[in-house]
Amino acid sequence: MANTAVSTPKLSSNALAIIIIAGLFFIFGFVTWINGALIPFMKTINELTDAQSYLVASASYISFVVMALPASYIINRIGYKKGMSLGLFIMGVGALVFIPAAEARTYSVFLTGIFIQGVGMTLLQTASNPYITILGPLESAAKRIAIMGIANKVAGALGSLIFGAILLSGIDDVKAKLLSVSVVEKDQLLNTMADSVVTPYLVMAIVLFVLGFLIRKAPLPNLESGEHEEETDTKSTKSHVFQFPHLWLGVLALFLYVGAEVIAGDTIISYGISLGFSSEEAKYFTTYTLLAMVLTYALGVFLIPKYIKQRTALIVSALLGIVFSCCIISTTGMTSVLFVAALGISNALVWPAIWPLTLDGLGKFTKTGSALLVMAISGGAIIPPLYGKFVDIQKVTLLSEGMPETQAVAHAATSSYWILIPCYAFILFFALWGHTYKSWSK
Repeated sequence: MANTAVSTPKLSSNALAIIIIAGLFFIFGFVTWINGALIPFMKTINELTDAQSYLVASASYISFVVMALPASYIINRIGYKKGMSLGLFIMGVGALVFIPAAEARTYSVFLTGIFIQGVGMTLLQTASNPYITILGPLESAAKRIAIMGIANKVAGALGSLIFGAILLSGIDDVKAKLLSVSVVEKDQLLNTMADSVVTPYLVMAIVLFVLGFLIRKAPLPNLESGEHEEETDTKSTKSHVFQFPHLWLGVLALFLYVGAEVIAGDTIISYGISLGFSSEEAKYFTTYTLLAMVLTYALGVFLIPKYIKQRTALIVSALLGIVFSCCIISTTGMTSVLFVAALGISNALVWPAIWPLTLDGLGKFTKTGSALLVMAISGGAIIPPLYGKFVDIQKVTLLSEGMPETQAVAHAATSSYWILIPCYAFILFFALWGHTYKSWSK
């Protein structure tokens, strides 16, 4: 890719590019947010614990640690457009892995397919997030990213509904039958259930391959962030990324945020089931979280930067996250579920605000900073399984104290949401002070 600096184009002149990138956000939103349905599905067909079932999220998000810096190198070599195309192809390959995984009903093979899809999404994220950030003035970057968020979460809501209907319909009847059937009949039931993923993932693979070809022909402007920002940052004498403390604080803030966002979206179905809701009812709960995010994204598009600054939006979001987390723990039943969904409100504008606040002033290190931020998405691989582990530990403790199983499961699932509070507290610190630490010494 040519290293030719270009002037940052105005938002109005790049409407088509914004639409195309929004389409990419739609795609990985669809693929990412079906995890909420996959987690209880995998838990049933592979007979897993809560902690084991949340490895679905881990397999998807750990790829961002493994591939973020290689993805940055690949994009530097082949450019944004080809990088996006390659990401779609890799996601298609990951979808195809679900076919042998279903035939073998082997959890590790399923996780391999999810990981491969995560590798493809890493390429897409590494290319599309900095691209949309520099596709206009930095002070309005949160507005553009909010538009991407709307596309991402609308797709997530659709994916959750579609795959919830495909994978979770009838799951309660299957689980009831599993308690009384023979080992042979049990295997037959679980194998039949596992086969239900074959058709949707085959269709998904075909769509991803087609889109991979189409994006190569898409009319996207050639943008290079590094040289342009280096020219505008004439005072910078930094020689490596370790000299930018606000970058590392932003990476940690994003790490914690993604973990909190994944918990809000991916645990809510299992949480509803643990509280006694049927799978037919609970399969809609992820949609509640995503719709809350979409509405808040729309509000952000209207308000930022004309009425509120990106930093202000981040402060309000973090405070709401702390309040809603406390409300989840202190309530029960549908009220508690709705507070989990309300985390969509507190989460929506965190990602759009952290990216520009963190990339501000990095100059020639912008792409490296972007890769580190993409690596921070691995928070979704680590924090949700920690939540699941706390649920398992608390459940065992309560059962040993003589609490009935249904109550123990519900109480453990509710109380373990405390893990969200320190996540939002650090995001609040970054919004108030952390993003201002541009150098280790003034």
